[in-house]
Amino acid sequence: IKPMKKKTKTKKDYTRLKQQFGAHLQKIRQDKGLSLREVAQNCDLDDSNISKMEHGRFNVQISTIYELAKGLNLHPADLLKYDFE
Repeated sequence: IKPMKKKTKTKKDYTRLKQQFGAHLQKIRQDKGLSLREVAQNCDLDDSNISKMEHGRFNVQISTIYELAKGLNLHPADLLKYDFE
């Protein structure tokens, strides 16, 4: 009997998804005429982390989406309304 090979999980690369989300986030913020600091003041997130999200360098969690929505005064679902590729 041959020993079973362990399946190794490969870590998915979400770089493109993070970049798309970040570009969408930045567009919403700019369309509302808000600075990074203004968004940060309206929610429980640091402006430097929001900048990292906008540049696709931060993996966003559901709690972060909630806080961003609060900071931008919109429904959390609106942050996910963009074309995924």
